[in-house]
Amino acid sequence: MRSMNLVDAWVQNLAIFKQPYPSKSLVVGFEPVFLKSRRPISSLAVSAVLTGEEARTLTHKDEAAPFNFKAYVAEKATHVNKALDEAVAVKNPPMIHDAMRYSLLAGGKRVRPMLCLAACEVVGGHQSSAIPAACAVEMIHTMSLIHDDLPCMDNDDLRRGKPTNHKVFGEDVAVLAGDALLAFAFEFIATATTGVAAERVLAAVAELAKAIGTEGLVAGQVVDINCTGDANVGLDTLEFIHIHKTAALLEAAVVLGAILGGGSDEQVEKLRTFARKIGLLFQVVDDILDVTKSSEELGKTAGKDLAVDKTTYPKLLGLEKAVEFAEKLNEEAKAQLLDFDPRKAAPLVALADYIAHRQN
Repeated sequence: MRSMNLVDAWVQNLAIFKQPYPSKSLVVGFEPVFLKSRRPISSLAVSAVLTGEEARTLTHKDEAAPFNFKAYVAEKATHVNKALDEAVAVKNPPMIHDAMRYSLLAGGKRVRPMLCLAACEVVGGHQSSAIPAACAVEMIHTMSLIHDDLPCMDNDDLRRGKPTNHKVFGEDVAVLAGDALLAFAFEFIATATTGVAAERVLAAVAELAKAIGTEGLVAGQVVDINCTGDANVGLDTLEFIHIHKTAALLEAAVVLGAILGGGSDEQVEKLRTFARKIGLLFQVVDDILDVTKSSEELGKTAGKDLAVDKTTYPKLLGLEKAVEFAEKLNEEAKAQLLDFDPRKAAPLVALADYIAHRQN
């Protein structure tokens, strides 16, 4: 039987949730302190390169058959989309449910749900144990996008190639749609998760709540708002913003999958470190794309960060150094997976590569 020390300790004293996100600068010479690997990536490590929307097959030195990442993404996305469609049905009052579904089912890469499912499977669990959590994370992510696009926040008109929620339903309904998705996410993970010990479900719920509150997403968003237009923002503050605003929810997606899949303490913490690295990587790449791609290519308004004088990695490091930083984060993230079964770790490795090389 897998170790239950993680959840037992949580039930006793909430110890696993009292560790704060790093507050001091993680960037030293463009290399975060917490991202320094204890061991190099070996020649047996999985490698993959994604160019644009095409995913090359991922192979292992000790495998007879290659891992087909493109097929994996299609399968998981279909499964997640079906689960989301069924979870948020249209009922009274129809307007709010239509607004929730408009943004929730508007497409998207489903990176967070896939990370949740892959983390569950890498520790030996079945995806059925984590699908409600995967959906919950996507509901919360969608909420953050709806609210982020509002005039009082980033004031954006385009999301995933479509008019933003408030442009279709009005600001009042958009706010409520985000609120409803946030509330329902916790209801769904608590009531729809089956075949998992109650202590693990409870630990997962607490992990998710922490990731989006004042120690996670909200903290990052508040500091981001306060720093917009401030010419004196440094790397340490920028890193704080993105570790909380972006990385925290990606980290939660992975950790939830590992907890619900039955992972041991050690496995959960390795995957937590992996996820925090790729979470920061996600934002670095986002900053790069904002200055190198068009609105049509991104499916959202390009150049927004520059227009509002927001501090970004390309702005502070320069584009070339930002790209180098992203590659370093990707390598360090994948090094955390070396102790897992290579076959089971292949999706996580490929997802890290996808995040590093995505084009929108």
